[in-house]
Amino acid sequence: MIPTSDVAFSASVKAVQTQRGSREMFQRMEAQGGFRNEISDDLAAVLAEIDTAYLVTASADAQPYAQHRGGPKGFIRILGPQTLGFADYAGNRQYISIGNLAENEKAFLFLMDYAHRRRIKIWGRARVVTDDRDLINKLMPAAYRAKPDQAILFEVEAWDINCPQHIPQKLNADDVAAAVARLQARITALETETADLTARLGNSKL
Repeated sequence: MIPTSDVAFSASVKAVQTQRGSREMFQRMEAQGGFRNEISDDLAAVLAEIDTAYLVTASADAQPYAQHRGGPKGFIRILGPQTLGFADYAGNRQYISIGNLAENEKAFLFLMDYAHRRRIKIWGRARVVTDDRDLINKLMPAAYRAKPDQAILFEVEAWDINCPQHIPQKLNADDVAAAVARLQARITALETETADLTARLGNSKL
């Protein structure tokens, strides 16, 4: 059986791994089947927190293209054991990703979670859905101010989580604002409590 990691580990990649001393380590992984290919609970948990992703496609002559996709946390939905989907919003109307997928269904999703220093690589095949308004509406995040043009369905063939090395920790502005608001509310409550206690102590001395 061909390990799922062969989607990334070509003969050339394996040759470099051999030259640089990491081939034996990855051979042990391959003996267990390679990368995971079904959406697990831990991947689902990450997807629920992801608000940004990069969709990578390539034209028929292998010219690569990466395009940012984003939305509220959890905008990438799980539709099946190996199926992801998300609403695709109106953009700059270049349609490079859409055109690439029309002639080459191979695709790649790169998910970056800076707050938790996680990066996930997902290989698979993607297709554009324009004629299923119910599906598009189902994938559209509630109350999100964007116009969906179509849906992207992504069939997962393999996925892997990288180590956090060299990932800078960056926090979401909305999360920081919410944390600051909670702290400010607590400070206000403590100040009120302190003023009340001070007033009581002052009155007790009279």
